[in-house]
Amino acid sequence: MSRNYRDLVVWQRAHQLVLRVYEETKRFPAEEKFCLTDQMRRAAYSVPANIAEGSGRETSKDYRRFLSMALGSLKELEYFLLLSKDLTYLTGGTHEDISRDLLGVFSPLQGLIQTIKRALNAPPKS
Repeated sequence: MSRNYRDLVVWQRAHQLVLRVYEETKRFPAEEKFCLTDQMRRAAYSVPANIAEGSGRETSKDYRRFLSMALGSLKELEYFLLLSKDLTYLTGGTHEDISRDLLGVFSPLQGLIQTIKRALNAPPKS
């Protein structure tokens, strides 16, 4: 049941979000290299990685589970972005821009999860 994750708009947006997070965290203080910078990057790349891994799973149930993990990582990143703004590592404008990018991943990811959930709950075709 392999799916081509690269064709998914949600994966494409998530990948762009990772690139943006890497670019912005380059400017973080050196003492954050193995702390907040690392955690933000891990949360960010976990999103498209879980979408990709789930797409290679044999069942829709497994796929949905990996998409749910991607959603959790996205929420984790959302918090790290807020923390970075509050610590003044990100300006308010940059935080808003990245948060918009994050929302651009969140909505279609939730939609994909709901689509799979509905398909899993649909009565079997006779």
